[in-house]
Amino acid sequence: MKAALIVERGGPEGRVVAEHPEPQPGPGEAVVRVRAVGLNHLDIFVRRGVAGKHLPLPHVSGGDIAGEVHALGEGVTGVQVGQRVLVDPLVDNKALGEDLPGGLAEYAVAPAKNLIPLPDAVTFEQAASLPIAYGTALRMLITRGRLQAGETVAILGASGGVGVACVQIAKLTGAKVIACAGTQEKLDRLQALGADVLVNYREEDFSKRIWTETGKTGVDMMVDYTGADTWEGSVRATKVGGRIVTCGATSGYDVSMFLPYVWVREIDILGSNAWTRDDLQQLLDWIGEGKLEPVVHGVFPLEEIHEAERLLEDREVFGKVLVRP
Repeated sequence: MKAALIVERGGPEGRVVAEHPEPQPGPGEAVVRVRAVGLNHLDIFVRRGVAGKHLPLPHVSGGDIAGEVHALGEGVTGVQVGQRVLVDPLVDNKALGEDLPGGLAEYAVAPAKNLIPLPDAVTFEQAASLPIAYGTALRMLITRGRLQAGETVAILGASGGVGVACVQIAKLTGAKVIACAGTQEKLDRLQALGADVLVNYREEDFSKRIWTETGKTGVDMMVDYTGADTWEGSVRATKVGGRIVTCGATSGYDVSMFLPYVWVREIDILGSNAWTRDDLQQLLDWIGEGKLEPVVHGVFPLEEIHEAERLLEDREVFGKVLVRP
């Protein structure tokens, strides 16, 4: 089978499209013919070399997998060959594409218990947009952040996969959304998704603008997975009794906390990691009901994986980048 293989840790040249052995299902496993796979910053981190992990090479990344069941291992019940499915990437505290071989290939193997049947109304592309971006956003905003209708939430990096998902889910919840992005084009698209206030963080101090827009009280919730470059500003922009939620730190982990604001304002800082099976089912239900349409920047053939990754790495995307093996 063809696969986008990481053969060397580091830059884009470390990933090549080549022939690779087709996976075989073990007991309790299924092989899926991949029809769409979502690309995430995680794929870039894995290519560069995730700190503390020593994956054997070559490695196939790609965690957001949608396709058709191709083969079943011994003891599998409740799943049929040919069935359309979304694959939940979390496997016993490990992740497909990160710790285990993923879906940037024509075929992928996963435990059969991780397969979620796709409703007829949900396409492979819609499904492959969900787990890592939309699943993370749903858990971060709702489960951990407890976002409520009528509250105000500010979202940094609102034009990326997780950010766009946050904007859409926050609007579904009935919150007021302050969306922060780096270009006017991205801000215009965020406004079309329902964002109420638009902040170009390249042209103005996002923290000061949020403070002004909220009548100098701050937001109920600040979404910051940028980290080092923005954390102090996020603390300053959060109201008394508000909360900051995070699921990562794309600009670095060593943050300036500005602690006096944290204790004087009694700010809650909430970490959020991954998603649950119920989160993914909720997202599929919303798509089927016409309440949610995942935003897709583009769909690329496997042979154009370098361009797909470049767009993501250079932050030229709006929404999800998908690959069709």
